[in-house]
Formats: sequence, C-alpha cells, structure tokens
Amino acid sequence: MKRNYNILVLVLLLAFASCSFTTKTFQDPDKDKLLIQVITYVLENGHFDPKAMDDSFSAKVYTDYLDQIDPLKQYFYKSDIEEFSKYKTEIDNQLKALDISFFALTHDRLIQRIGEAKTIYRDILETPFDYSKNETYNADYESIDYVKNKRELTERWRQRLKYTNLASYDDLMEQQKNLVDLNKKADSLKLDPIVKKSPKEVEKEARESTLKTIDIYYNDYIDDMHRDDWFVFYINAITQEFDPHTTYFAPQDKEAFNQDMAGKLEGIGARLQKRNDNTKILELISGGPAWRGKELEVGDVIVRVRQEGEKEPITITGMRIDDAIKLIKGPKGTNVYLTVKKVDGTSKVIKITRDVVEIEETYAKSAFVDKDGKKFGIINLPKFYADFTDYKKLNAASDVKKEIMRLKEQGMQGLVLDLRNNGGGSLQTVVEMAGLFIEDGPIVQVRSTELPKEVLNDTDKSIAWDGPLVILVNEFSASASEIMAAAMQDYKRAIIIGSKQTYGKGTVQSFYDLNELVKNNQEGDLGALKVTRQKYYRINGGSVQLEGVKSDVVVPDRFSFIDIGEKDQKNPLGWDEIDAADYKIWQGDFDYTTTITNSNERMKGNDQLKLISDNAQWVRARMDEKIYPLNYSDYKAQLDRNESESKTFEKIGEYTTNLTYTSLPYEQKLFEKDTVLQDKRQRWHESLSKDVYVEEALHVLQDLKASYSVKKVASVKD
Repeated sequence: MKRNYNILVLVLLLAFASCSFTTKTFQDPDKDKLLIQVITYVLENGHFDPKAMDDSFSAKVYTDYLDQIDPLKQYFYKSDIEEFSKYKTEIDNQLKALDISFFALTHDRLIQRIGEAKTIYRDILETPFDYSKNETYNADYESIDYVKNKRELTERWRQRLKYTNLASYDDLMEQQKNLVDLNKKADSLKLDPIVKKSPKEVEKEARESTLKTIDIYYNDYIDDMHRDDWFVFYINAITQEFDPHTTYFAPQDKEAFNQDMAGKLEGIGARLQKRNDNTKILELISGGPAWRGKELEVGDVIVRVRQEGEKEPITITGMRIDDAIKLIKGPKGTNVYLTVKKVDGTSKVIKITRDVVEIEETYAKSAFVDKDGKKFGIINLPKFYADFTDYKKLNAASDVKKEIMRLKEQGMQGLVLDLRNNGGGSLQTVVEMAGLFIEDGPIVQVRSTELPKEVLNDTDKSIAWDGPLVILVNEFSASASEIMAAAMQDYKRAIIIGSKQTYGKGTVQSFYDLNELVKNNQEGDLGALKVTRQKYYRINGGSVQLEGVKSDVVVPDRFSFIDIGEKDQKNPLGWDEIDAADYKIWQGDFDYTTTITNSNERMKGNDQLKLISDNAQWVRARMDEKIYPLNYSDYKAQLDRNESESKTFEKIGEYTTNLTYTSLPYEQKLFEKDTVLQDKRQRWHESLSKDVYVEEALHVLQDLKASYSVKKVASVKD
C-alpha cells in the first residue's frame, strides 16, 4: 500500500523539533538568566501566535504566578502583595534585561512565610476544635482577598484545618458507631479489639492525624524543594501566557515526559490534573490498574493518600500536583489507598495495586454483536499510536484496518468506531485511518505562522470499509480524534454521536531540548520546552480550536456541565478559519438526514439519558458549592443528603441492553493461553452491554443500512 511518508517526516518534526530558526548564541554564567534568555527567544520566534511582551502581558504573568505559588492565599499578606505590585507591569522589562529580581523577592518571601505557616498550623492543632459551633469555611479562593495581619492568617488556617480535620473526625466517629461489627471482624482475624473512645478522644486522635499528615507534606515535600523547583513556577507562568500547552520541563520532568512518549507508565494508570486546590482524575489509562478496578472515575477528586503498611493517610488538598503524584505513584505490586470525592459528591476509599502500564493496553480492539439478525462491529481506539522507529511494524491505522478485515469476515454490516476518551496521537496515523473509509482526498489542513497552509491527503484509493459508519466521541476526544471525526463529518461519511462538542484542541506542539540551543553549555541540563508551533483545520476550513467537533446526534453524559475542554483552560488560542480544501462529499446511498432526525427523536424519549442528564446537572451543582459547614451535625447532614440524593442515580449503573458482544475468532484462540486477555475482553463486553451510547450507535447503523437498501431500490427503479 502506498503511503504518504512526507506526513511521517512532518510528525517526527512535530514530536521532537530542533530550533532551526535560530542562529543566536546564548551565553550567561547564571543558569536562571540563561534559561530566561533561551526560553523567551524561542517563545518570541517559534510560537505560532507570539504574544507581545508588554505591560498587559506582564500583569497576567504577575497574577498567574502568584496564584500558582500561593493558590489558597495562605502564605502572603496583603502588605506582601502591595510590595510585589510595583513589578506588576515590569516583568516584561525584566525579561528583556534578564533581570530576575521579582522572582528573587517573591521566592525569598515565600520561603519566609512557609516557615511562619509551620508555626501557625502547629499551634492551631494543639487546641481542640469545637464542632458544635455554627460556622462555615469558604473555599472560593478566587473571591477572597489576602489577609491583612497574622490574626486573620491564623483564622484562615484554623478554618481550613478544621474543615480538613472533619473528614478524619467523621471516619473515626463512624468507626465508633460500628464498633461491635468491627470487633467481631478483628476477633475473627485474631487482631486486638478496638477500644471505645469518647468524642473528645476521637477529636484529639483526628487532630493528631491531621498534624502528622501536614508535617509529612512540609517535611518530605515542601522542604525538599530547591530554588530551581520554584523557578519552574515562574518560567511556566511566562510560557503559559502564550497558551496552555506551551510548557517548560525541568530536567527531571523532561525525563518523565520522555517515558510517557515511550508509552510506559508506572503507578495506578491515571493522569491527574490540578484544579484550584484539588487533584482530579483527568484520564484513566486503558488497561491500567485504576481502569481495571472500575472504581476510580474521570472527574473524581483525590482527597487523601495512604500507603500500604501505614496507618495514617496524607491529605493532598492544596498540595502541588507533582508532590501528589509522588505519593500516588510507587513500585509495581504495592498497594495505595485513595480517599476520593466522587463526581456524585460521595466519598470512598479505593484500594489500587500499582502496576506497569504498557502501551499494548492502548491498542485497537474489536468485537461484534448480533442485533435483530444483523451483525455489527465495534472498534475501540484509546489512542492514535505509532512506533516512529518502525512505523510499518506498529501504528493504529494498520491495526484498525486488520480489525475491519476480520469483522468483514464475520459478516459485518455496520461499524462503530469508538473514539471516546481518545486524547489523540500521531498525525500520520489519523490521515491514514481516515483513508480507510474514503477513496482519496484531503483529511486535514495544517498552518504555521507566516507559511502557506499544507493539506495532508489520503493518496491510497483503496477503501477498507464503505458501509454504514458511526463514530462515538465525548468531551475527552481530542486532537487526532477530532481530526478523524471532523473529516468524516465533512465528507458526510459517518454520523458522529456524542457530547455537544469534543475537547477543542486544534493546535500542534513541538518539543525542544534546550541543551541543543546552547553551545558549550557549562550550566548542566537546561530541560526542554514544549511549544505550540502550528494549528490544524478541518477540510471545510474551520478550526476545531475551542469549538471542537459538534456531534450530529448530541447525547448527555456525566460531564455535560463540567468545564473540561480547551475553552475552559487559561489563555487558549482563538478559533479562526481558512479556505476550504478541495474535496467531494461521499457519494454513498445512505440517508444521513433522516437517520439523524430519527436518532434525535429516540434520544428525547430515552429515560436512561434523561437520568444521566439529571445526574450531570446535580454533579455540577455540587461542584459549584464553595461554602462548607464546620458544625459536625450540619456537615454530617450534608453528607447524608448527598448520599441520599446520589442514590437517585444508581439506576444509571443498572442499565442493560441485553446485547451480547463476542470476540473475534483469532482472539478466542489467544484466550486458550492468555486468560488475562480473556478477562479484559469479558469486562469490556460487559461494559458494552450496559452502554446506552453504543446501543444508540447500533440503532443508527440499522437505520443507515435500511436507508441504503431503500435508496438502492429507488435508484434501480429510476
């Protein structure tokens, strides 16, 4: 099969680029100043949409940097901020002069305030909390101001510590209620019985536990941070004013990025995101420990982490994301216990056995299902993967083609391509994969600053599948997934079913090793810079940036009302459009308009989707809550109320379609020797049988198949 290897060259350039645009010599004996010099040069000369480093830019860097180093406003006083404010419009001038006095001032003051905070929280935790008192805790850090004095700062810490301590206090109080059952279990395990404690003793134990976890956080993590670590915050406050994907990687972070690119992750198999003071689950790696456990979900907030063999969990609320990851990651085979706040507002302790997540778990997999006498296939693709060292040996496009051929051998009459939660990957792979469903033509347009657009085409006239096609997407379908869905939608080759829109990331990044830019570097490893260098566009000329791909059939999901897309990030590049490419609509005989209308009508009357929509709105309402009670009775009542309300939505998990999915014959032979693979596929099939979105996709395939037959008959009569 003929391949467009120019695309491969382009992808390789996008993945690891060299700064071919510079002949500048960078030399400075001070590593911090050298970094500033190199990074600002790359940003100004290499970014797709370089920002003017002026007073407005300076003010934004100033605000974002302070938000990063003191997000809970628990260190700096208002007088500190007033002192810092003289630099608010001077950072741009300092960058040009390689002056880091603003960073030096804020860093020194931060270290001083952190030291003072240690004394404050230890003093507070020496005094019992009165949980009968009616008071509240305001967690809306963006709306509250910096404190004026130590008294106000101490009160802010007291309220936050009291709220943090409430969870431990509640756990211990519940333990006291269930003492009889717990002691029966302890006796059966030949363990010492749990002694009944008074509320005062419980409060003291909870407070001591809170003190221990905070001490661990400061002693083991904050105190271990060097000046270089804090300087990364300053650098990224600068880079991410350009866009959210332009990021500096310190040497140790660069190594972690390279491991991720290689497709090998060790830990629980989840990607985390920092939102305000919370550590949230952004993505579960298919096949990883968290994914296999079925308990952790995207959107869950990790509140506390306990290691195997330790009695006390560590609270990670307010903790730096890197520090939280260090606690959660660990050697293969060890257990970690995560206390999470579920997306439905309830709390749960989840045990996960850490493992190594290999890239094999992200490969394409398929199954077929018999529905009303017709056989349909489904291919799940978690990622547009490729091995650039041996592309022919491994890439998602070739694997999907193999699965299509195998499904056709089983008599497939319609295909569902599931791109939900697919965050993207190789550009070449998506171009080739789109080519499996059309004869030939443009797939995506790519534009760089001040360069003519490049149209990436499928040049292979063969078609792997010309029958009914449905593509499933959601808010987490991004980048290459959006290219695929957009191309098939523009060609009217497939019907897109999913969320109102996909993620909305229409940019391409390059990865620069900064060491390669500095000749005779004597300052050690400088790290790397990921820079947005290009934007891609649909063949109709529109960008997916911010707007994503809008589904033909919109179905609600649990994240319909949660801010998770590109448009919800800080400083995203804007939407725009260019001239359309030269392409022709797919000349199939399917009635897309009637099929989409019928599907939308079915969705309106679907009780399961209505329940999911109600749940999504309820979850959003819980997330918007920022004021929390510090009275234990009120706190407990709120927990019980959330628990009770969440039970309303338990039927979501009880839904079943009564459809049975089957692995292809080649996989069934593998099961004879690989029982682990068999277990993975069985669980996937069970999930599919409860999936209302896949069920509707099959309805759509039936309608498309029927419309094809009708149109064929009509054309013959004509």
